[in-house]
Amino acid sequence: MILSASLNSRCDEKCELCTAQDKLYSFAIAPHSDDFPDHNVVVCQQCHERLNDSSTVDPNHWRCLNDSMWSQVPAVQVIVWRLLNQLNTEPWAQDLLDMLYLEDDTLAWAKTGANQDSLPTVDHKDSNGALLKDGDTVTLTKDLNVKGVSFTAKRGTAVRNISLVEDNPEQLEGRVNGTQIVILTKFVKRAN
Repeated sequence: MILSASLNSRCDEKCELCTAQDKLYSFAIAPHSDDFPDHNVVVCQQCHERLNDSSTVDPNHWRCLNDSMWSQVPAVQVIVWRLLNQLNTEPWAQDLLDMLYLEDDTLAWAKTGANQDSLPTVDHKDSNGALLKDGDTVTLTKDLNVKGVSFTAKRGTAVRNISLVEDNPEQLEGRVNGTQIVILTKFVKRAN
């Protein structure tokens, strides 16, 4: 597709994701499908092919998001957020996602048009491999020194009504001695 003059000047004739300069395309960000520049990003042929074929996710190609995530263009921020969510099993992608800040309306756009089926689900499992869910009761399998306060959470302590830490399968939150703490899942077992 021929780029509009406003897209051409915005991107400086470079892919807004990886900065390649060959064969540039306009890519509409869902749920929008129009040619309005604010709803489109400029991508090279490689990025265009990868965005159109979600069955093959190449983590190494998307390392370029390390730079493009700082773009001031909301459409670029939206596509970067969605790609990092698809790649969040990669430690580097999770780190970038943790650093990425989106304004509320931009984040709402990113979540609205995201293919929720393509976003990985995070399973939290206890030390025995049992699946945990919000509201469960767990028992500590080891004495834990609690950082920031002056007590040790003793082995065998029951932690009721836990909350799972979203996007981190190794952490959960719960109250011990009246204090809300983060606990690693490898140090708990689900109570029957």
